[in-house]
Amino acid sequence: MAANRSTADILDAAVHVRQAARSATSGAAGLDTVLTALAEVMEYDHASLTRWDPLRRRHTTLAGSYPDDATAYIETRLHRDPVFAVLHSPARGGLWFRDVPRHLLAASPGFQEVLSPLGIQDGVAQCLFDADGRYVGMLNVSTRRPRRTPDPARAVVTLLTESLAAAVAPRPTPPPEETAVPHPATDPPRPDRLSPRELQVLAELTTGRTNREIAGRLCITPRTVATHVEHILTKLDLPNRAAAAARAATWGITPSP
Repeated sequence: MAANRSTADILDAAVHVRQAARSATSGAAGLDTVLTALAEVMEYDHASLTRWDPLRRRHTTLAGSYPDDATAYIETRLHRDPVFAVLHSPARGGLWFRDVPRHLLAASPGFQEVLSPLGIQDGVAQCLFDADGRYVGMLNVSTRRPRRTPDPARAVVTLLTESLAAAVAPRPTPPPEETAVPHPATDPPRPDRLSPRELQVLAELTTGRTNREIAGRLCITPRTVATHVEHILTKLDLPNRAAAAARAATWGITPSP
């Protein structure tokens, strides 16, 4: 495991993370491969890469392994957490759990409501900025085991931020003349852009159920349902729940009994 590896091994693993990030930047691979490679740099229990949406004022998870409630917090509330104000600076490296002042942890809903119940004892939150200093997203890594000191992974994660920022930054839109015009016969919308959980929520929308009712059926919170609905509308470029339900009907997606 990464915790028992030498500095040279960790540096070699960092090279693999950069390669995975470059593949994701070019569209040749998904960001899940980046997090898989990152596990060789530092062992973790949960991790995620998110993209910042400045118009909607929220993060969107591009790859991650946090539970639904933790993911919902990272996406919709983390940017208002007192800890975020400390780490949101291009001049600062990542903020490691052991370095956060105790009074700040006490004031942090993210720690009190999300990390503490998960038993998190260490990890890092790293804001990602592009070459122009624009905030583009975030890396979050959490572990239930304290890490040793000194830890070469601390420096390595900082060195990887440029590659990670390029991977999560929005892709530039092609010029109009290079943009293919969708045609219903050749480019039908596909449900495979949705996660399995999002497909479950989409199916429930066809019944007209409320978020609370859907939450009860799927054993998740209403807030998590709302987050999934937002993701569905964004990924499918739809204006509202009714349009999403209609799309599900055209695909033959129905809820389980």
